[in-house]
Amino acid sequence: MRKIVAFAVLFLAVGALGRTGPATADDKPSDKNKEAVTDQQFVMKASAAGLAEVNLGKLAVTRASNADVKKFGQHMVDDHTKANKELATIADKKKLTVAMTMDPTHEQAFAKLSKLEGAEFDKQFMHQMVQDHEEAVSLFSAKAKDAKDEDLKAFAEKTLPTLKEHLKMARETHDKVKGGR
Repeated sequence: MRKIVAFAVLFLAVGALGRTGPATADDKPSDKNKEAVTDQQFVMKASAAGLAEVNLGKLAVTRASNADVKKFGQHMVDDHTKANKELATIADKKKLTVAMTMDPTHEQAFAKLSKLEGAEFDKQFMHQMVQDHEEAVSLFSAKAKDAKDEDLKAFAEKTLPTLKEHLKMARETHDKVKGGR
């Protein structure tokens, strides 16, 4: 019973973190445009997103028709698996909880992409990758600047250049496939 309750709490927490609606009274904005992210929120968001990149990357390896998209997908699997392990180690040390599943937004994206193949998959997947990495760069940039915890700050600073490179690669690949090339 405790596992079910713990899972329900985790699921609700991940769902709440994945929402993109307007701020509520419970949110604590650091300024008008940006919400402050606690260490636990960062770990949950980053780990759920990292898990999503691995799952979506594996999907791309099997569903994509474009060799660059397949290569990008494998790159996501490799890099995000490594980062996820590193974050899990830090979280364990800090007694923070990592996400065990993708957030609801990524669950929906995965379900949508699972139904596509070939060129249409390529376009939609790369569009998703651009979006995901724009969000990740924003999240990690904020944590690299504002983190109170030195280990999480160092992780965000170390991971940020890789995420920026992923974003650059995603944009370039997206530009190639959206034009049908």
